[in-house]
Amino acid sequence: MLVLQSRLFKNSVKRLHGNQKHALDNAVRAIVANPAVGKAKAGDLAGIRVYKFKMTNQLTLLAYEWTETEEKLEMLAFGSHENFYRDLKR
Repeated sequence: MLVLQSRLFKNSVKRLHGNQKHALDNAVRAIVANPAVGKAKAGDLAGIRVYKFKMTNQLTLLAYEWTETEEKLEMLAFGSHENFYRDLKR
């Protein structure tokens, strides 16, 4: 399976501490193991799935797109719930 990163995702990962990167890596591994684990969104965000996980005792959302026919997984963004969906629409 091909796993890609968006520019926003890649730049956000650079700002993380080591323990935060470890939690994010575990979340990405969980998604790669079962791409349907995230909740599918509707409306403006159709085609995007969001996986919720804990990063340093804080709920974090990870948005990704999964193309089943091409076996392609693209990590779009991650962050706390505050303004997450608004920023994701942009």
